[in-house]
Amino acid sequence: MFTLDLTRQFEVNDAEGEHDHYVQVHCELRYEPQTSLRDLGSFDTWFIHDTDGDLGAWADSLSSRLALLEGHKPAEIILYEDPI
Repeated sequence: MFTLDLTRQFEVNDAEGEHDHYVQVHCELRYEPQTSLRDLGSFDTWFIHDTDGDLGAWADSLSSRLALLEGHKPAEIILYEDPI
């Protein structure tokens, strides 16, 4: 399977508003193996707000890389949460 894992990380605070832990929520899109999808290879990328990163540039680079998925439907969609 070719897997695209969209992950969002959230901070969880305690009753006093102090940091307690983080949680990651995943949405995995799983596609049947296809030669055209192999061209995407394996990679990961993160965008962290409140840094000097350019969200628009990051999103553009990701969009162009994932353009190969256009026209493909996932065979499976898996949602899960990981405490970290």
